[in-house]
Amino acid sequence: MIKNINFLIAFLIATFIVFIYIFHPSVLQSLDDRLRDSMFTIRGEIAPKSDSVIIIDIDEKSLQQLGQWPWPRDILSKILQNLNDKGIAIVGLDIVFAEEDRSSPHNIFKKFNIKKDIVPNYDLEFAQTIANTPTILGYQFEFSNSDYINKKAPSIQTIFIEKNKQMGKSYLLEAKGSILNIPILQDTSYSSGFFNNIPDDSGIIRSVPLIISYNEQIYPSLALETLRIALGVKKIFINYNENGVDNIKLDELTIPTDRYGRLLINFRGKEKTFKYLSAVDIYNNNFKQEDVENKIALIGTSAAALMDLRATPFEAIFPGVEVHANAIDNIIAQDFLYKASWVDGLNIVLILLLTLFTFFIIRKIPIWLTPFFMGTLLIALFYINYYVLFHVGIVINTFFPIITFILSGTISLVIGYFYEIRKREDIKKKFASKVSKNVMEELIKNLDSNQLEAQNKEITIFFSDIRKFTNISEKINKPELLIKYLNQYMTPMSEIIIKNSGTIDKYIGDSIMAYWNAPFEIENHADKAVLSGLEQLSYLEILNKELIKNDQPIIEIGIGITTGIATVGEIGSIGRSDYTVIGDTINLCSRIESLCKFYGTKLIISQNNKDKLKEKYIFRYLDFVQVKGKEEPIKLWEVICLEKDFKENIEELEIYENAIKLYEKEKLNEALILFQNLKFKYQNMKIYDIYIQRCENYIKNKKFSTIFKHDFK
Repeated sequence: MIKNINFLIAFLIATFIVFIYIFHPSVLQSLDDRLRDSMFTIRGEIAPKSDSVIIIDIDEKSLQQLGQWPWPRDILSKILQNLNDKGIAIVGLDIVFAEEDRSSPHNIFKKFNIKKDIVPNYDLEFAQTIANTPTILGYQFEFSNSDYINKKAPSIQTIFIEKNKQMGKSYLLEAKGSILNIPILQDTSYSSGFFNNIPDDSGIIRSVPLIISYNEQIYPSLALETLRIALGVKKIFINYNENGVDNIKLDELTIPTDRYGRLLINFRGKEKTFKYLSAVDIYNNNFKQEDVENKIALIGTSAAALMDLRATPFEAIFPGVEVHANAIDNIIAQDFLYKASWVDGLNIVLILLLTLFTFFIIRKIPIWLTPFFMGTLLIALFYINYYVLFHVGIVINTFFPIITFILSGTISLVIGYFYEIRKREDIKKKFASKVSKNVMEELIKNLDSNQLEAQNKEITIFFSDIRKFTNISEKINKPELLIKYLNQYMTPMSEIIIKNSGTIDKYIGDSIMAYWNAPFEIENHADKAVLSGLEQLSYLEILNKELIKNDQPIIEIGIGITTGIATVGEIGSIGRSDYTVIGDTINLCSRIESLCKFYGTKLIISQNNKDKLKEKYIFRYLDFVQVKGKEEPIKLWEVICLEKDFKENIEELEIYENAIKLYEKEKLNEALILFQNLKFKYQNMKIYDIYIQRCENYIKNKKFSTIFKHDFK
């Protein structure tokens, strides 16, 4: 019966995931893309497979020396001419010149109605340079419907031949309009290509369209057209299969694409993986011929102000022109990433097999072995995808197999939990080392109660911390000795808390966090926390004597205690949760503890805690403070000891209390005298220095406040 249920659950899990994969793949596609992005990061940067592609960069240096963009087109003419003179093979412009050059003299003369026979026309000169140099213009397609977009189609020299295309079906991206170069440039150019870099839904460029359909005509991208002309190819073949475009053939070069004619780019690395030459250096003829001779040059920009920056798997700011360079290098080197038409079938089979395999294997292996099994298989799945991606060039879905494995494993573990793990054992595991024996017995007696459910409850919080622990760890530089040393302190301190019915929530390095009155009611919980603190301080004196004998550093601690409302309950994730406390009260207690060092004290409690105490203690008022993150100020008190154990000079405390009263009544001169007398007689009290400094500052500045703000910087 149980086996049948397991099989049914495994089948339902597989069916659910396959359904999402087939009918709603875009729901989780971004997660798969990000996993693949991480593979690029792990692989790291690689050099371009070909040194044929260079980038002429309109960079910050060029803008500073040649002026803001757009430049007068005589500058661009000179750049193209200098490249041509040094033997450039072909130049692709990742720029569109949609307007006339307003800085051209002929436009200026026309604007002011100045008539002159011979006036330089920069647009005409630029057009002539384009016509006489191996230059490919760029333009942009528009994909949104608007009454204002240009409907004119660019002229092309490319011949496209489509093979095996199904009648009536169009898989290519369909443009709605275009942004073209001005006619004098567009009409005199040998050819042009669109430079649209279209990000996916997550805003990252992972693929580029090599072909786009507009008015039932196919147009090549700037990268494809530049490479076509560089190779001297006349015809481009588009081969279809039943799913759409299968590949694009450029003479002997076969370019596998997705069904929409997009090339998934095998990015070489971060910005400037390709060779960059500054545009101003080309303009000034300050470059070597071997840097450009017989090269494919792309002119674009890396300047942030010109806004041609994209996000790629490697980085969030990447020049758009280098995307085209990566595409050309991929094609030349035949180094592609390709999602084959059969990959979807493979992914579905993997989902089914992984579900069954994981679901039943986890039920068979010991529980302690499960994390190792799951971790190993996750790493293996990721590595297999990584290897296939970069060594075979096939794109297999990464996220769906991984989520299949995680979901199957998790559900299998949950079922195992209900069948094999009893609630009693879980309670013991969670609380055996954290609470007293009496509390443990209460928990086991009330297995079915709602005490462990999340609730808001008044509790007392306890934080303690070793002072200058970093210095101690530097002196004891061997890890095993440091742990042994720390355990000498932690063990008795924990035992004191548990003995007083407290629950140890966690150890945070050398700190201890504990609480009282949860999950069950603890009578006089405020007192029990304070008594635990006093008992720890008393035991610490004994421990330090032993440490001195063993030539080990002594331990000094600070303790903070407060009482207030907090949220208590099970908090965490599936399979890894804990019964703990959260809320503003816990944050406040942590900050109170940190103030021990500031005031030179060992045990500080809040007014809320003091109001709940039943036993009689000797207190010293410390301050009325507003801690960071709290609107209302709170009073802080030092607990010296139980009243019955007080053996010090009561006169000191009485004088101190009188000084505080004078201070609060703004009788600062009188209070200052008392604090100075206290310091003179009892020099070891840091609190006296604090109030002496405050009195002097308030007297000097004539500005007084009883509230002191701590910002914990």
